[in-house]
Parts: sequence; structure tokens; C-alpha cells
Amino acid sequence: MDSFIKFSNFSKILPYAQLFRQGMLVTILLSLFTVAIGFCLALILALMRLSNFRPLRFLGIDKNGHERQGGFLELVSRFNPLNFIATAYVEILRSTPVLVQIFIIYYGVFGLIELPSFQVFGFIKFDRFFPGVVALGMNSGAYLCEIIRSGVQSIDGGQTEAARSLGLSQVQNLRYIILPQALKNILPAIANEFVVIIKESAITYTIGVQDIMSAVNAVKGATFVIIEPLLVATAIYFCLCFPTSKVIAYFERRMSRGDKR
Repeated sequence: MDSFIKFSNFSKILPYAQLFRQGMLVTILLSLFTVAIGFCLALILALMRLSNFRPLRFLGIDKNGHERQGGFLELVSRFNPLNFIATAYVEILRSTPVLVQIFIIYYGVFGLIELPSFQVFGFIKFDRFFPGVVALGMNSGAYLCEIIRSGVQSIDGGQTEAARSLGLSQVQNLRYIILPQALKNILPAIANEFVVIIKESAITYTIGVQDIMSAVNAVKGATFVIIEPLLVATAIYFCLCFPTSKVIAYFERRMSRGDKR
């Protein structure tokens, strides 16, 4: 197998250009579905972390109707199961490798569920693509959760008080006042997460997803050439990520100018 760059080897890759085009489409679809799933999951997790659901609140009141100051019962009364579950999920997903998570989802979860084995667009294997999207979406949701939570917490608390004075419920306040402003603030971070997913999606080739790295492996196995296919893959990832990051930076500047007016 060649370990040095030879321009003549690029001619060996040319017959496999269709594989790289298909891999690029798979990578883009992976990123889009991952961000969509991750955002929906992150929104739920962020609301769980911001919730004040304390079902054992009554344990913090003594026989005289006064709040307990310290002690085990007072500690238990402050327990928020929604916040605990969301926090545990975020910390576990952020503290373990993506590759391990993909293997657990593919072999551990979908190994017990028989997915339909049809192909989308004639070359995307659904039974490989879907587990990859789920695994990446779950991982992205953990990171997006913290982005959304910080965006919500960045909104001035006085706006919540104003909403209450106008008679808005907590749900209405969150839907019409807090979330629209928070999403505007965190939109650049969410868009940057899309760029990160484009690059991280390369790991899904390990479970048979036909992305760009899968095309590299196919060319390597057929031609015994490795460096040149990797350079082609690098160029494709660069062409996907660099323009996207520049577009994100442009809209971020536009949004910041609007805030200064």
C-alpha cells in the first residue's frame, strides 16, 4: 500500500468519484437530521434542568408549618427528579466517547430491534443510517442542552416579572418572551454545532454508514491507495465546513449590529 503522495494515484481515484459524491450527500443528511433531533432533545432536557419540580416539597415543612433549616428531610424536599435525570444524561453523554455511544446504540439497542433494510436514494442503507443519526443526535442533544440553558438564563429576570404582571402563565412566558430571545442569542452556537456534527459524522463509517470516510475505505480496499483518498476527503470536509462557518460568522455579525442599535 502506497504511503507517499503520488499524483498518478489520483487517476486511480477518479472512477470512484460517485462514491465520494454519495458520501458527501450522506454526511450532509446525517448532519441535518442530527441537529434537528439534537435540538428537540436538548430543548426538553434544558426545560427539565430549569424546572422547579419538587414532588417531596412537603417534607421540608415541619409540624408547625415552618420550613426546615437543614437536615435530611430538608435535603430530600429539594430533590428535583427532572433536573436529576437531565443532568445525569448530559454529564454521561458529554463524558464518554462518541464512538462508544455509537456502538452501544447500534449493537446494544438496535441489535435488539430489527429495522427495515431498505435503501434511501438507492444507496443509503436505512438500518445503518438511522442508528447513526440517533447516536449522533443523542450526543448533540447533551451539548445543545447546555447552550439552550445558558441562553434562557441569560434573559433578564425582570422580563419574567413583567410577564407575570401582565397575567401570562409560565408556559406563555417561556413560549412568547423567553425562548424567542434566547434562541436569537444562541443561534450562532447552534449553527456552529452543525459544523461540528459535519466533522464528527465521519465516525459513523464504523457501523457501515456510507459517508465520506466509507468512500475512503472503499477506494483503499480497491486500489491499495490511502493518502490520496484521505486528501480528497479532507478537501470535501473543508468545502462543507469552511463556507458554512463563514456564513454563520456573517449572520452573527448582522445580529450583533442589530443589538447595538
